[in-house]
Amino acid sequence: MIAGFSVVFAIFPTKPIIARYLLLFCYSKILRKQNKFAIFAVEATNGKGLAKQKQTVKLKEPVRIRFKQLSNGNQSIYLEYYTGDVIRKENYVGGKRKYEFLKLYLIPERTREDKAKNEVTLALAKAIQSKRIVEVQNDAHGFQNTNKSRVNLLDYLENIGKQSAEQGSRNYARTVLNTVRALKLFRGDYIAFRDVDKEFLSEFTDYLRQMPKASKYGVLKTGGRLSANSVVSYYGTLRTAINRAYKEGIITVNPTKEFDFASKVRQEPSRREYLTIDELKTLINTECRHEIVKRAFLFSCLCGLRVSDIRKLKWCDLQRSGGRVRIEITMQKTKEPLYLPISDEALKWLPERGEASDSDFIFPLTHEGTVNDTLQHWAKVAGITKHISFHVARHTHATMMLTLGADLYTVSKLLGHKNIATTQIYAKIVDKKKEEAIGLIPNLTE
Repeated sequence: MIAGFSVVFAIFPTKPIIARYLLLFCYSKILRKQNKFAIFAVEATNGKGLAKQKQTVKLKEPVRIRFKQLSNGNQSIYLEYYTGDVIRKENYVGGKRKYEFLKLYLIPERTREDKAKNEVTLALAKAIQSKRIVEVQNDAHGFQNTNKSRVNLLDYLENIGKQSAEQGSRNYARTVLNTVRALKLFRGDYIAFRDVDKEFLSEFTDYLRQMPKASKYGVLKTGGRLSANSVVSYYGTLRTAINRAYKEGIITVNPTKEFDFASKVRQEPSRREYLTIDELKTLINTECRHEIVKRAFLFSCLCGLRVSDIRKLKWCDLQRSGGRVRIEITMQKTKEPLYLPISDEALKWLPERGEASDSDFIFPLTHEGTVNDTLQHWAKVAGITKHISFHVARHTHATMMLTLGADLYTVSKLLGHKNIATTQIYAKIVDKKKEEAIGLIPNLTE
């Protein structure tokens, strides 16, 4: 190859551009020969391993050169990529096409010079095409460990939903299933991970923004669209699955890093229901029909753990460090480690350990729906009109800590937030309460 460089530049010492194009043309020839080797079938063998007749299989080119006529008379050259991984709902095995515009143009051939220029341009396009074919085939043959990328995204999500349900996060499991339903309506029953790219994410977001609402049974309703928060929730669920698949090596490129979701969808300000300290005192003094639910809820209010982590909390997760008890766990939702010091007030609401072993659960709760029903009945008896769920405990802890003067960064770490912007929502609540408090000062000049 180096010798070829020398010969070409010796022939065209004053025409480096022509020399470059000729080299690229030669390179394309080499790549296309390599491509021919890739489409030869391997020697078929019988059960004893004896070689049979060599067969040649003619495959459809995965990358083709296409031309687009422009208004100025020129032709734009682009590449068309073809894959056959998409299975439509009606069982049509179709292809997915992508396009790459090369910024190369053929001009009307009025002179020999025009013809020669077009030949060089076309040679360059063919060189790029051959390079892209090799790249596609490398991917298809798993040289980059991408055979895993044919995994069905829908199956992957459904498995996440099952795991969440088993861990007690039934609300999140329901969100996952709703996301799966939306994806099936959007693209059918099979979506390979390798087909999920920036374009896919953009189109799916557009689909969600016009998607009709559905009942809790999945039946589409007429006359309504998904709220912006639902769009954010469904996309967030998909993004979480993609990030997880990327960490597991199922995909080698994370398309969510290339797609700016926030620019397309603005999330509506979400309401964070929480309890005041006076309301907490009222609940403490009110009998609850399930004592274990009462203790678990109040413990969460005073330490900020999610219900999924409360459910999985074992006695061995409580460690004494420097005269204070702290929790050392891996959070169920984020899979991130959490080292959380526990206040003496929170420790009061731990049940009696008795003869429980280190591996026993501290709060053996029933499923989430039953727990929330218990909480709502308890609040009603206490005269609290707010809609209470277990997650209100976490909101209560965050708001209480900020109200008592803890800084935003510390509260973010206590809650296990990856992004301090999430914690900022609670800071806005506290700021609003401060403004309301200031407004209570009477007019003293009258």
